[in-house]
Amino acid sequence: MKNKGCLSAIIISIFLIAIVGVLFVWGKSGYNSFVDKEQTVNAKWSNVETVYQKRANLIPNLERTVKSYSKFEQETLTKVVEARSKATSINIDPTNMTEQDVARFQAAQGELSGALSRLMAVVESYPNLKADQQYINFQREYIAIENSIRTETVYYNDAAKDYNVSIKQFPNNILANFTNFKEKPLFKAEAGAEKAPEVFSE
Repeated sequence: MKNKGCLSAIIISIFLIAIVGVLFVWGKSGYNSFVDKEQTVNAKWSNVETVYQKRANLIPNLERTVKSYSKFEQETLTKVVEARSKATSINIDPTNMTEQDVARFQAAQGELSGALSRLMAVVESYPNLKADQQYINFQREYIAIENSIRTETVYYNDAAKDYNVSIKQFPNNILANFTNFKEKPLFKAEAGAEKAPEVFSE
């Protein structure tokens, strides 16, 4: 009887060790997968910030070009400069960002987009400015950057969705909650976001 009891204890011990081993392997694999996907999301967010910063970097040259035309509406240009300042003042930590953070970031960038669109519409009334080589260069770069913005935000959303699905699926959600992996917010499509930016011809 004693031998049978020892054998049962050994079997139970082996069974428990096997369960712990399986849980460890699953936990390690799942955790590493979460880390990898989260790092991808963070990298995609960095790319989003980069292309928006490139757009902001166009503004000083645009400002100098427009200012050279003394009769141009100063208020229109001022709104672009102010919107740029607001958009570039928002810093978001991608490791801990919320839906409110992304909404605030998008709102500021949308304000800059609107100010730039209004400025370019006004430029139509200034043939000499419209034909200025510096302004033409701005238009060309602006179109390329706006297309990059659309591309990078799609890439970010794809990475965030992949990560979010991964941490919400059972049984991954148990591990994600235990290890504090949280859902990442998405960019929300704006009206007309599927269209190319409207930049007037020379």
